[in-house]
Amino acid sequence: MSTRAKLHEYRTFLSRALHRPGVVGAVLPTSHHVAAAVATVVPTTGAPVVVELGPGTGALSGEIRARLPERGRHLAVEIDPAMVRYLRQAKPWLEVVEGDAARLRELLSAVGVSKADAVISSIPWTLLPPAKQRELLSEAAAALNPDGVFTTVTYLTTLWRAATREFVGALHETFDEVMPRSAVWRNVPPSRVYVCRRPRIEPDAGGEPA
Repeated sequence: MSTRAKLHEYRTFLSRALHRPGVVGAVLPTSHHVAAAVATVVPTTGAPVVVELGPGTGALSGEIRARLPERGRHLAVEIDPAMVRYLRQAKPWLEVVEGDAARLRELLSAVGVSKADAVISSIPWTLLPPAKQRELLSEAAAALNPDGVFTTVTYLTTLWRAATREFVGALHETFDEVMPRSAVWRNVPPSRVYVCRRPRIEPDAGGEPA
């Protein structure tokens, strides 16, 4: 990315963070160090479907794209119309879907996707009430293939918050395997990546965790 494009990304991100702090949840885009850590879960063979939730200005998208095989499909579900416009202009190769991730399966079905191989989230979980956290996690889990992976980023500076403890508990309720990876200190603020597998989903429960 050129310096000019990077500055445009920062300006766009900061503008939305100031106008909608409850949606953006940070003051700087996620660093490429976090993006590289997240992208390791992206399959490199076949025709996988990778879905980003809350991509913002697409800080993770480039690393995901670099790893995705030629026949793969890369979608981004974004609720903020301004971010949607930015992504469609700045990253025309990214398949942007405007909408609420709480309707993920409906949104994916509308673009011909039944299941995802990886769901990667940049949603600001600690700003959400526990019921909303569980709603979004349940929907993401239900959208995954049985052997799919859910990955998300949290900030180490929020570990003391009740909302973070609630969120980590919700991860364990929703997935059979929850693996916190090493902290990414070269990010502002320092971050942790969680990799979750084997959704606890009842086959006929309409996507509700078991």
